[in-house]
Formats: sequence, C-alpha cells, structure tokens
Amino acid sequence: MSVTPNEKKENVIWVDGRLVPSSEATVPVLTHGLHYASAVFEGERAYGGVIFKSRAHSERLKTSAELLDFEIPYGVDEIEAAKRQVLAENGLVDAYVRAIAWRGSEALGVSAQKNTIHLAVAAWVWPSYFTREERLKGIRLDIAEYRRPDPATAPSTAKAAGLYMICTISKHKAERKGYSDALMLDWRGRVAECTGANIFFVKNGELHTPEPEGFLNGITRQTVIELAKQRGIPVIERPILPEELADFTESFVTGTAAEVTPVSEIGPHRFTPGDITTTLLTDYENLVHAGGKAD
Repeated sequence: MSVTPNEKKENVIWVDGRLVPSSEATVPVLTHGLHYASAVFEGERAYGGVIFKSRAHSERLKTSAELLDFEIPYGVDEIEAAKRQVLAENGLVDAYVRAIAWRGSEALGVSAQKNTIHLAVAAWVWPSYFTREERLKGIRLDIAEYRRPDPATAPSTAKAAGLYMICTISKHKAERKGYSDALMLDWRGRVAECTGANIFFVKNGELHTPEPEGFLNGITRQTVIELAKQRGIPVIERPILPEELADFTESFVTGTAAEVTPVSEIGPHRFTPGDITTTLLTDYENLVHAGGKAD
C-alpha cells in the first residue's frame, strides 16, 4: 500500500508566524537541526476540537528548547494560538498536533549560537498509535538492544529529536520480528520505557512504574497516575528490574500517540488486561473526550 508523504497532503502548516501550504513548508538541506539534531518537538492530540493538556505541552516545548541551549522566539500564548489556528484552518476536530522548533541554516558547524530558531506547527488525522485489534488483545513487546542513556550524557528530560534515534532503530527491529514495539532498559539495566511510550505494571492491586530517570516523564503518564490516585489505586514509582516482569499480572503503555494501550507480552512474559488496566483506559478516554476538564 502506497503512503502519501506528509508534504504532499493538502493542508496548511504554521511556520514562523504564518500559514503556508504543506508543500511549501520546507527547510534548507543544510539546516543545523537536520545535521546535528538540534530540534525539539511535541506530540499532542485534539479531541472534539480541544487539544488535551495543550498548555502543558507548549510549556514543555519551551523547556526542551532551553535544555538544548536555544530559546524559541514565541511565548506560550503565541504557541497556543498557532495550534488553534492550524486546527481551524485545516478543519480538524479529532487530530494529532505536532509542534517543532529547530536551529536554522546560517552555520553548519557544531557551534550554532547565532542560527535563527524556527517554529512550525502541523496537524493531521492520526488514529491511535496501535490498531484497534492490537489494543483489544494487548500489544506484544520485544526487548530492545539499545538502552536509554545516562542523564549525565544527554538532556533526557527534553523531548529532543536526537533522543529518538535509538527508538526508531529499536522499533524497526521489533516490528521485523512481529512485535508492535520494544521495551527499553536504562543505562543501568533497569526497565525504562518503550520507544515512544511510558510503561506501567500491576501487582496485587498496585500500580508500579519506573521512576522517570533517563527518559521523559510523559504528560499522559502523569495524567494516568493522577487518575489512578483518584480511584484509590496505590501508585509506586520505583526502580524495576527485568527479572521482576514475571511477577506482574497486567501491563500497559501510555503516551499521546499510544494513549492507554494494554500489553499482552514482553519477551517471554505474558500479561492479561485486567480490571485496573481497563478502568484506567476507560477513565483516560472519558477525560480526554470531556476536554480534559479534570486537568
């Protein structure tokens, strides 16, 4: 099946303060962000025309840029307005929204302190990261070869483009083996996250999840933790070792793209989506479709 490249789709993208056709939303080949991964981005979802936790995403985008030593020349309110404009101009109600900021093409050495900082916002229709069939059965996860890096070696709390290189490699390898995604360990060999989603486990009525060290503390992750606490479900954030996976009965992943998706298998370990997974999946769906009013 052929796939239409994003730049050939009939929509408009907000670029540096103006709306342009997607075919014209291009960057020079010698752009610093392309060669040195000096780019940060956000993935967001709009439900019923409302972007879920939109401001939290815009604030994180600004923070990510600061961690990569550049400043986005637009304030949070301006970024918020740009996202609303893109949705409206494209006639989108339920959509995925991508904001990205990057260093431009003035200098192409490692040092690029005077390069122009650009910002773009795009939106398109993108269903859940996993198919409905996968979500109902629970996805299968491989165990990735690459590990999330030590925070002393990379700005791991930023949603930075360069941090996803090993995620793409790991997801490709997992898909070629028939899995939906891959579980990544951290630099110490502890359970970390999947290639684009955080992970949770259930044991004896309690929710266990790795401490966000060396990987992004996702906005969906934080939302699910709050939903669990509202339900009176104990939430334990702690180091989790791979050998503990056999002790858990349920597992699920969370992320803007993945939403809340049950897991049925991680390598040799099996899980059955149960009451806690189903409850939190339903609570999350109810929240986002209510416009995130419980935020």
